[in-house]
Amino acid sequence: MASLATRLQRREDIAHGTMAFHFDKPAGFRFKAGQAIDLILPDLAGGASGSDRHAFSIVSAPHESDLVVATRMRDSTFKNALAGLPIGGLAQVDGPFGSLTLHRKPNRAAVFIAGGIGITPFISMLRHASRNAPDQRLVLLYSNRRPEDTAFLTELQRLEGDNRNFRLVATMTRMVESSLLWMGRAGPIDEDLLKRVAEDLPDPIYYVAGPPSMVTALCDALERAGVDADDIRSEAFHGY
Repeated sequence: MASLATRLQRREDIAHGTMAFHFDKPAGFRFKAGQAIDLILPDLAGGASGSDRHAFSIVSAPHESDLVVATRMRDSTFKNALAGLPIGGLAQVDGPFGSLTLHRKPNRAAVFIAGGIGITPFISMLRHASRNAPDQRLVLLYSNRRPEDTAFLTELQRLEGDNRNFRLVATMTRMVESSLLWMGRAGPIDEDLLKRVAEDLPDPIYYVAGPPSMVTALCDALERAGVDADDIRSEAFHGY
């Protein structure tokens, strides 16, 4: 698949140590909510194999005019180069790819389970579903260390207020390290919580995204809670 040229429109801080990057959407580029791209930085070409590209879930919804990715900012060659890309700077896009997309049966609920930056594909899905399938029951379980670390929290709270069929369950695991007030849930996403959020949902399908160890633990917890493995879809985020 040939790569497509794009330019950086703007960047923004969306949580502590986390940034979103808004690029032009290349003409004719189409994707499904939940899919990903390889972002390529030409100035890194010629370095170590693969060092000029990085896979990112697409944050923006298909109907939106720009192409947005978000990432934790680590001290790596690629992310340092991305942080230093000037506004208007050139990049390339390969894709889209990935199968972590919302099922086509709106009579079945969806339960999204995200840890940290694993939220990115679900933001795209939620924006898309709120516009195109407002009657579908959706629940998001979203685990972070602190409110300061929680990307898109304000938007998710607004989406919950705007969409009566969407429920947000955000939980913090290290509130002792936070300087902010948090009136929501504290503690990890566990088997008991997984059972309770699904009690009144119609035949839900579960989607899990986040660090590999978290994804493995949550998929195991879902199966212990009685969820059929065929109703669990997951994606592990490596190197974030």
